[in-house]
Amino acid sequence: MKHLRILFALLILIPALSIHAQEEDAAQDNTLRGQFEELESKSGNYRANGIQYEVIKLSDLYKTKNNIFDSIETANKTIKDLSATITANDAEIEDLNAKLQETTNKLNAVTEEKDSISFFGAMVSKGTYNFILWSIIFGLLLLLLFFIYRFRNSNFLTQQAKSALADLEEEYQNHRRRALEREQKISRQLQDELNKQKK
Repeated sequence: MKHLRILFALLILIPALSIHAQEEDAAQDNTLRGQFEELESKSGNYRANGIQYEVIKLSDLYKTKNNIFDSIETANKTIKDLSATITANDAEIEDLNAKLQETTNKLNAVTEEKDSISFFGAMVSKGTYNFILWSIIFGLLLLLLFFIYRFRNSNFLTQQAKSALADLEEEYQNHRRRALEREQKISRQLQDELNKQKK
């Protein structure tokens, strides 16, 4: 019966001790700083021959040393992983920059092609094309106006020449008629004189 009581008490105390140990672990600071502070708090000191000595348990010191080396190893692994990630990111950024440059070049080419027109086999900008086109239209318009002016001038000169020719023909006809009349008159006078001579 006494053993049962002891066993029963142990069964009750074991979970309570386990919970207390977990609470102590949870409250314990596991950082290196916390471990050093715990090591300092557990350390003792004594004085011998006028010299003060600090005493640290070797097991605690080894535990802290192992934790420091584990932390350094984890930090080195993290540094290596981060360096690999940075290298991969740099390569990806370089690749993306190359793709961006290629896309920019293609966009510039498409924009230039969109803003350009093929003119006699050469690509010229729309502004230049418009300038050339309007220059040609303006030049042709000037030529048309020049030929219209020349035609009207020639037509006017032709009309004047025709009018002058008609006047000249009329004058010639009048002169010819007068000359014919004079000739007929002279012929009659001559005939009259001949007739007079005969009588």
